[in-house]
Amino acid sequence: MKKRFYTSIVLSSLLGSLVLLGVGCSPKTVVPPTSAGSSGSMSGGKDISYPPAEGGYSEENLPTEGTLDDTAAGSGGGSANAPDTQTDEYKRVHGRSSDNLYPIYFDFDRAAITTDMTDIIVRNAEYLNSVPGTAVIIEGNCDERGTNEYNLALGERRSINTQQFLIDLGVDPSRIRTLSYGEEKPLFPGQDEDAYSQNRRADFVIE
Repeated sequence: MKKRFYTSIVLSSLLGSLVLLGVGCSPKTVVPPTSAGSSGSMSGGKDISYPPAEGGYSEENLPTEGTLDDTAAGSGGGSANAPDTQTDEYKRVHGRSSDNLYPIYFDFDRAAITTDMTDIIVRNAEYLNSVPGTAVIIEGNCDERGTNEYNLALGERRSINTQQFLIDLGVDPSRIRTLSYGEEKPLFPGQDEDAYSQNRRADFVIE
């Protein structure tokens, strides 16, 4: 009788260990933090439209030509410039955008273009309209929080909203393609808010 009792205890212990091991091997699900008091979050919000321009546009806080070493940047499309090998200062101004074009940045878990980014899009549209026939790719990027699938979709919404803004500013839609990298091509590898904010971006790359 005692032997059966001890056998039961041993079997129970083994089963308990197996259950714990099984739990320990389960894949970890990354759940991104949500911003307090914000709407349109990862739980199914619909914050995917861009805001209309209000009160015109100003030149304040826009990057200016000649602020960086243009010889280091080279010329042509963003890929030809090898932006990932540039200094952090260069990357903060240009992202992976081509010469004469500048990236725009997004709030966490948002695809809406904020009013402080509209002046940059206006400048980009003016440049594109000054070089008719030139095609551009809008590349949507995200920080690493969230699943790959979610971030690919979010990057796509960012690029589509940016494309629509350019169209409304007179850029021929046939000249614009959209592409989403999601979280796959971070320009800044850190895992802090500064790096995240730089990776939530849409680049303008001449084809």
